[in-house]
Amino acid sequence: MGEPTFWDDAEEAQKINQELNDLKIGVDKYKALLAKYEDAQTLWEMGMEDKDESVEEDVRSEIDAIKEGLESLQLEILLSGPYDANNAYLELHAGAGGTEAQDWTQMLLRMYGRWAERHGFTVETQDLLPGDEAGVKSATLFIKGHNAYGFLKSEKGVHRLVRISPFDANARRHTSFSACDIMPEIDDAVEVDINMADVRVDTYRASGAGGQHINKTSSAVRMTHEPTGIVVQCQNERSQLQNREQCLRMLRAKLFELEQEKKEAEIAKLEGDQQKIEWGSQIRSYVFQPYTMVKDHRTNEETGNVQAVMDGEIDPFIRAYLSAKANHVF
Repeated sequence: MGEPTFWDDAEEAQKINQELNDLKIGVDKYKALLAKYEDAQTLWEMGMEDKDESVEEDVRSEIDAIKEGLESLQLEILLSGPYDANNAYLELHAGAGGTEAQDWTQMLLRMYGRWAERHGFTVETQDLLPGDEAGVKSATLFIKGHNAYGFLKSEKGVHRLVRISPFDANARRHTSFSACDIMPEIDDAVEVDINMADVRVDTYRASGAGGQHINKTSSAVRMTHEPTGIVVQCQNERSQLQNREQCLRMLRAKLFELEQEKKEAEIAKLEGDQQKIEWGSQIRSYVFQPYTMVKDHRTNEETGNVQAVMDGEIDPFIRAYLSAKANHVF
């Protein structure tokens, strides 16, 4: 091992500064909540002195906001992984079932978009393959924001929908599946070995939004890592070079995630964990009929408010997952 270089010191300093910034964000949020609490307490005391019962509604509203803020802060405290603070790539793939599964995938796409909006995150669509008649066959989102990966890693797995199909003339109940994959954005300081000789690069005309220019040129890029079979594609950018660069970032993230899964599988094997991860083992079920319920099968967290969940209120499921992981429940 040689002596540390200037670049090593610079990268270490950058990492420390990022950690300090992350801690500062948490402390600032706590101070803001504490100030809210003190303001609410002062408002209540003034209302009691003046015998003004109208302040009760305002105080209750403030308490609800404080409670929501504390729950959000609790989530962040549970994020201790080395890449939890990173941006995230979210991929959705419709399962077997044609239009039904594709419509379900589009519903999940909207759910995660609404969730990201609630947290003030930025969402960029990197790739989207529309369904044959309706919905989406597959999509890749790049979600930018502090702790995006830490929050969303709980969503990795198969999501199952049970409902009366709007596409079935006989109004029969259908079960649909969609697979969600989550990868952290990996910066250049993290070593991920990619031999470009193993990567097949294809270009094609982009589809969907982007105007006439983007459809007339072969700007979209698909990369296939032949040793693993991993495929990534991007058509969001206007130039082939930009799409190629974004594809390479996604490929690095996927290969990194694959290595992490291998390590976790080895640890699970040593610990005697025989739980299978396969297409049929859904992590969460969303039941619209004959009753309404969303249930996470890993934590048993559930709610009857299906519409709220589909509007992006998935934090209770994320919190339950992170708490279970922190307590080594699974």
